[in-house]
Amino acid sequence: MSDSTSWSLIDTIKNLKNKKVSEEELNRAYFEKINRLNPRLNIFLRAKINQRGIPAAIKDIITTKGIETTAGSKILEGFIPPYNATVVERLIKNGISIIGKTNQDEFAMGSSGENSAFGPTKNPWNLNKVPGGSSSGSAAAVAADLCVFSLGTDTGGSIRQPASLSGVVGLKPSYGRVSRYGAIAMASSLDQIGPFTKTVEDARLVLSWISGPDGLDSNCVPMSFPPTRESKILSLIQDDKPLKGIRVGVPKEYFGRGLDKRVEKVIKDAIAKLKELGAEIIEVTLPHTEYGIATYYIIMASEVSSNLAKFDGIRFGHTRDKFGEEAKRRIMLGTFALSAGYFDDYFIQAAKVRTLIKKDFEDAFNKVDVIVGPVSPTVAWNIGEKVTDPLAMYLSDVYTVPASLAGIPDLSIPCGFSEGMPVGLQILGKYMDEETILAVGEVYEKNTRWHKEKPKL
Repeated sequence: MSDSTSWSLIDTIKNLKNKKVSEEELNRAYFEKINRLNPRLNIFLRAKINQRGIPAAIKDIITTKGIETTAGSKILEGFIPPYNATVVERLIKNGISIIGKTNQDEFAMGSSGENSAFGPTKNPWNLNKVPGGSSSGSAAAVAADLCVFSLGTDTGGSIRQPASLSGVVGLKPSYGRVSRYGAIAMASSLDQIGPFTKTVEDARLVLSWISGPDGLDSNCVPMSFPPTRESKILSLIQDDKPLKGIRVGVPKEYFGRGLDKRVEKVIKDAIAKLKELGAEIIEVTLPHTEYGIATYYIIMASEVSSNLAKFDGIRFGHTRDKFGEEAKRRIMLGTFALSAGYFDDYFIQAAKVRTLIKKDFEDAFNKVDVIVGPVSPTVAWNIGEKVTDPLAMYLSDVYTVPASLAGIPDLSIPCGFSEGMPVGLQILGKYMDEETILAVGEVYEKNTRWHKEKPKL
């Protein structure tokens, strides 16, 4: 029974079907492990044992009927949603049980997990390090084998960056692939729900469950993602050169100042592996990358100031003095950017640059099938190291915000270690082409061992 918590989702389904374990035994094994490890890791804000279903963890910004949902904030402490988010309903229909709600940066505002009103989440690889954010608990839960998989949200990197820092698979789908209904809004033109999993194949299956329109999110594209692996790439997975014919773009802007040299070496080794597997490596340019952080923080903060205005303590929740420091910072920044005297200088200019960043990707994808690079410029840093320097914290998302601004899919997969901490490789794809990035990711994963490495807890 002790090994059951290490199984992938695909293996868990097989082992349940073969009666190697019962659903009740599986849930008990995970719940007992949560009770043993959570006091040290602070991953779950609340957890419960179930008799049936495959146990998954849900980020606390995603509503769950009858289960307290706080978005990591004191302002929503005690809030019990009367409905499930669309993604939760779809998981339940596919035989998934909710084992608990995971810790996060308040209202998904943060890159480390330290902005939670309920204390920071610890990285399972080193309890003195951050796990990344804002989906800190969801990433750490998968890394520590405290659930079969989890859901998080990604606005500017909040799935991909903690996946990289915690050594798991994280997928940000294309904007509009998955309904946002039931996800407490941070920045509506950027937010997207996606999975953390133990393997790329697991991420493919979860995406097939949660994708597609529901009539409740007007931005949701009317197409679902099929669970079958129909890609020509994967039909050749046993070949010596399974990626032959695939053009992999490497943006020169992702390998400059600010990238830790040790992380750079791990990423370049991963790119060399893709070449060894048959891919053609092509240098591409994304010239507006340097404006990504500034553009993102203007647009995101502007939308934050609008979305968080509803938390007035009248209809639900508590009064606004319960907001944390980072939430207040972003509300003020966004309100300033939208003010009459500065709207044209800030928000309008940022919207124009966003269009240029989107065009950069479109131009690059005319030459290549996927783009790869580092997810984060560093590995996980010490808890408390950046809390007094917001700009340094914001810069940790320098390689993830461009994909968010462009609305394209992005996959983070483990590709090695630096200083004993995990490093993630990101694989970016064309809009609504999750199939190719998942295929390339799965080929890489099946030819390396990094996803099998586990923290010793």
